[in-house]
Amino acid sequence: MGRYTGPKGRVNRRLGVMVFENAGAVKALERRNSPPGMAERRRKLSVYGMALADKQKIKYYYGLREAQLRRYFAKAKAQKGNTGEILLVMCERRLDNVIRRAGFTVTRLQARQGIVHRHFQLNGKTVDKPSIFVRPGDVITLRKRPNLHKLYRGIVESSSHQPCDWIQFDSKELEARVVALPTATDVSLPVEIGQVVAFMSR
Repeated sequence: MGRYTGPKGRVNRRLGVMVFENAGAVKALERRNSPPGMAERRRKLSVYGMALADKQKIKYYYGLREAQLRRYFAKAKAQKGNTGEILLVMCERRLDNVIRRAGFTVTRLQARQGIVHRHFQLNGKTVDKPSIFVRPGDVITLRKRPNLHKLYRGIVESSSHQPCDWIQFDSKELEARVVALPTATDVSLPVEIGQVVAFMSR
């Protein structure tokens, strides 16, 4: 099964967080922040329910399939340190997330599409895998095509982007450089990662 392609506004409303950043999904959450359904009833979630919701937030936010998330979790668990923080840092290091965080695109889905269509280069080599993990010193640029530069320059100039401490972005040259590894404090997604770790360890 591939990535989620269903109604994104419903996911935002169900999870109560802006995991999808496209205009329609954002408006859906702003207009009605209650879960979708005929009756507006709010039931208090169990610990299991909260952990499941937080796991779903990570999946949708970073565009992961269940199998991908499980693989990341297994790798994080095998390393020394806080498993939850390592898991989130791994997600942050994905190329599609880095392109979004740098400011090339407005959403992660947009970044993913650009990578798959071979718009970007990593250290001078054209790439087409959104799941590549970046490292300090990596440089992300656009392919030398006037139409691509025109497209992404328009996106960069029209969007309001918040700078990221671990990525340097040159908006004139349209070049992003990874200067450090992200940390748990760089993750903007509000999740109780300890609950997610306990849930996935079952």
